[in-house]
Amino acid sequence: MITVALAGKPNAGKSTFYTAATMADVDVANYPFTTIDANRGVTHVRTECPCLDREERCGNENCRDGKRYVPVELLDVAGLVPGAHEGKGLGNQFLDELTNADVVLNVVDASGATNAEGEPVEVGAHDPLDDVDFIEEEMDLWLAGIVDRNWEGVERQSRSPDFDLEAAVTDLLTGFGATEHDVTAVLRELEYPDDPKAWTGEDREALARAIRRRTKPIVVVANKVDAAPEGAIDRLREGTDKPVVPATADGELGLRRAAEAGVVDYDPGDEGFDVVGDVSDGQREGLEAIRGAMTEHGGTGVQTALNAAVYDLLDRITVYPVQDASKWTDGTGNVLPDAFLLPSGATPPDLAYAVHTDIGEGYLHAVDARSSRRIGEGHELSDGDVVKIVSTAGP
Repeated sequence: MITVALAGKPNAGKSTFYTAATMADVDVANYPFTTIDANRGVTHVRTECPCLDREERCGNENCRDGKRYVPVELLDVAGLVPGAHEGKGLGNQFLDELTNADVVLNVVDASGATNAEGEPVEVGAHDPLDDVDFIEEEMDLWLAGIVDRNWEGVERQSRSPDFDLEAAVTDLLTGFGATEHDVTAVLRELEYPDDPKAWTGEDREALARAIRRRTKPIVVVANKVDAAPEGAIDRLREGTDKPVVPATADGELGLRRAAEAGVVDYDPGDEGFDVVGDVSDGQREGLEAIRGAMTEHGGTGVQTALNAAVYDLLDRITVYPVQDASKWTDGTGNVLPDAFLLPSGATPPDLAYAVHTDIGEGYLHAVDARSSRRIGEGHELSDGDVVKIVSTAGP
């Protein structure tokens, strides 16, 4: 399962985002280090379900009238403070947890109402753009420290006549989630000495920064947008090359709770909502404030940020394996029972292995369930494809 990590300084709204996205009970408070132990939960990215192309909806528990929600893991850990890569605050704990992430949502307080340490200040007193650069810098320097501390092992390996730098660096960075392909691509773009013993601290830091950019891409979540000064979001977008998603995690949490209570009709990722239950004047006022932010920004931003991380930055597609190509069902008659997030460019054998290793090893051929035609093993799958895998290990 893909893992999305929430990064940010204390009190930026990470825990509120996590609670809204997972509807899990966690501590949410207006003071630094509300989160001590890492929270892990399941959230979802949203896409169109293929059942929209059929006469009836699929009835899957993750499909709401054609809105398909595909599970991903969400990780929320302690907030970062300046010097986190040196162990300040709970930095080491956070950064160690980050090794498991595929993509990072950097949650910043767009209202500028928390300082660098995560302490409350007046709205606009702090520049949120500083928080965008700070998180990235802490992550880069933390990884650079790991490379520095372990570089002696690479130097020792270099004495061997069959030494392979790419293999040695891959071995060093495997724990950080870097593959051999990642290392090869990064080394091709860098200039460095052939002899690892001649590498300087700057060479190792450049390697660390490039690996982090490739393996832990970042989406900036401009949280608390409903309290942000005019022009704050534009300044964030102009000041960084990363995608910036305006968000109100508080608003999303309020809507999800109201939907659970039957007060509003709302699905995560909708651009608006309808009040369908009895509400007090105070509740209606709060809901209308949320509506105003959603109207301005096209929703609460929580679902948009998750989708941007998985579908845009990680370039994933959603593919649906079935056993019956005509009915789009599994062996017990469930319509479109599973959805898999695969890298763009994935092929039918990739889907087979994603379903189960035995299915992949026994792969024979695949059928496009929309056209009922057999597709080759080199065929590139598209988002929304429904595919029957034929395997010696299949039912």
